[in-house]
Amino acid sequence: MMKRREFITLLSGAAAWSFTARAQQGERVRRIGVLMPSAADDPEFQARITAFLQELAQLGWLDGRNVRIDTRWGVADADRMRKYAAELVALAPDVILANSSAAIAPLLQATRTVPIVFTSVADPVGAGYVDNLARPGGNATGFLVWEYSIAAKWLELLKEIAPRVTRAVVLRESAIAVGPASFGVIQAAAPALGVELRPVDTRDAGEIERAITAFAQSANGGARYLQQLDTADRQEPSEALKTKTSP
Repeated sequence: MMKRREFITLLSGAAAWSFTARAQQGERVRRIGVLMPSAADDPEFQARITAFLQELAQLGWLDGRNVRIDTRWGVADADRMRKYAAELVALAPDVILANSSAAIAPLLQATRTVPIVFTSVADPVGAGYVDNLARPGGNATGFLVWEYSIAAKWLELLKEIAPRVTRAVVLRESAIAVGPASFGVIQAAAPALGVELRPVDTRDAGEIERAITAFAQSANGGARYLQQLDTADRQEPSEALKTKTSP
């Protein structure tokens, strides 16, 4: 998960980007829409919202005074995210903050004019959210979770931790861009490390659990889960990665 301090930095930059660009439009109350993929009582995401409000206040934007913030919580439900995305767009905000692909995707379906700043998105180019990283184009811009080159380092670290590993299962969510894109980087690094890869596309926690259990039947194996950081709904399979790896 992204650390709170890092998230504060990203969100303060997002706020400054939008409001500085629109600062000459007068003194009316601005409006920010926020779409989060979690439940409203999720401690991690509550901490992010709190950090966002604190940083906005330091920049001179006070909720209820010169800015109004409308927040919607999607509870990891795709239908609810689409509904809330449409609601936020209908409010005609100056900018919308989208946390994760689960938020940015329905927002871009709802509007191509309202500015959107996204965070915690793995591959905005591959997913079609922006044209490219240097010149996003359209109405969306934001921050990546990581550079793809780091995927090769994951395999190197696995080999350092467990030198006898000769096989690695790569669990990926084929519906999102992070899976295939990161796997390509890992695949290129595998021969030099003497590791045979087995990609497994998964859709839910049950498939992840079964794939790990089956792979762990043979020795000298390791695993890497190419996770999209949308919510905490993958914590259970992540625990399985720790407990069912091969000896």
